[in-house]
Amino acid sequence: MNPNLAFRPTRWLFGLVFALVWGATNPAFAALTEPQQACLAKAWRHEKHGWVFVHVEGTARERGFQHGYLLAPEIAECLRVQRALWHHDSALDWPWLVEKAKAMYEAQIDPEILEELDGLAEGLGAAGVPSSRAEMITYNAYFELAWYWWPQHKKTLDASMLPPPRQGCSSFIATGSATVDHGVVLGHNSMVDYPEATANVVMDIAPRSGHRILWQTWPGWLHSGTDFFVTDAGLVGSETTIGGFQPYDEKGVPEFVRMRRATQDANSIDEWCAIMRRGNTGGYANAWLLGDVNSGEIARLELGLKRVSFERKRDGWFLGSNIAEDLGLLRYETDSNENDVRQSNIARRARWKNLMNAHAGKLDLALAKRFEADHYDSWLRKPRPDGRTLCGHNELEPNPFGAWPGAPFYPAGTFDGKVVDTRLAKQMSFAARWGAACGRAFDAEKFLATYPQFDWMRGLLKSRPPQPWTVFRAGERQ
Repeated sequence: MNPNLAFRPTRWLFGLVFALVWGATNPAFAALTEPQQACLAKAWRHEKHGWVFVHVEGTARERGFQHGYLLAPEIAECLRVQRALWHHDSALDWPWLVEKAKAMYEAQIDPEILEELDGLAEGLGAAGVPSSRAEMITYNAYFELAWYWWPQHKKTLDASMLPPPRQGCSSFIATGSATVDHGVVLGHNSMVDYPEATANVVMDIAPRSGHRILWQTWPGWLHSGTDFFVTDAGLVGSETTIGGFQPYDEKGVPEFVRMRRATQDANSIDEWCAIMRRGNTGGYANAWLLGDVNSGEIARLELGLKRVSFERKRDGWFLGSNIAEDLGLLRYETDSNENDVRQSNIARRARWKNLMNAHAGKLDLALAKRFEADHYDSWLRKPRPDGRTLCGHNELEPNPFGAWPGAPFYPAGTFDGKVVDTRLAKQMSFAARWGAACGRAFDAEKFLATYPQFDWMRGLLKSRPPQPWTVFRAGERQ
């Protein structure tokens, strides 16, 4: 662990003073038990440029309680939206999904994660937001459930129409002669339907055992979800989903559990990948881009279900744009056509290749930010922000191609940008931008007034004003 990040009495004292001051003005805090108040004295939150920074530490139960209590308003809103989206997409009630998820997953979750989930539900309850372990399992596993398990399960209901496979995110990682300082440079942005674009939490996790983590996440998630992370083992990582992926095994360990365990427990890239492979379900199938800033090594793990590809190097780069690079995985576990540049993932891969070749040897944080905000359409062969650009804007796309998002002007695309290099990672730090990586604003009311076909999203769709790039560091207080 970085000695500069070690816990000191002054940090604990700061948390205690914060808790006492907050307790004097917050009746809910004053109603907590003394152990609960002492637990919260070790944690804090602050807001900056659209992000909510949260520090949690201690045992699993303590971390969960701190997380649930400090982010209770945000988690409550995310649950409200997720319940509504699930009902809209499936025509089924949320409790039905909670029951299914509990039966599938609870026995596959290790005791420490269960303790943290219990603490999360306890913290929410203490803040006046009732929930349960089962609901927190469902909420944390939502992408796996909705995008992988549900399409497969829906076939058993004699359903003729299946949800389209999702894809999103643009990422690269480079090292050696590809970068200015020969260290690791990683860039990533995330794409989802805009109602789900609520992953504006930067969480600093200091567990009692294992590695410290700084990552982006959704409120209430014990994993990242966007999967951009730095650990004090010197590991950095991101992922892009494998587009058009099909198979799923519901008997394995949920992806959110494996991702959290790998990031907290792994000392190396090899250990991280080994943990991810154990109990693999095929859910949230991703191409993981990983780096070790101590050795300068980078790797790409394409984790399908039956087919897994792993590559590593100390010079060069790996790219991610939602298309499998391994031919076996591409041909047998996806329905993707890797030659059709009309599709977003293929157009973005072509753009990545052009950018990497054009800027080899010059890659740094400034270029990483530019790349994640790039608006060149490889199909039209000209700059135009749309659904095929690295910084995706499906809300501007009149002629979408492919299964997702599946409709003209559908509100989906890029809602963030993150970059890190060796220097920042060794400081347990990264730079991030909330909202489109290019800084373009999204006005929900104006959008809904222009496109009334999406009226069903009213109350679920939120505006995102332009925000600056911001540096975050583990342990920061403001």
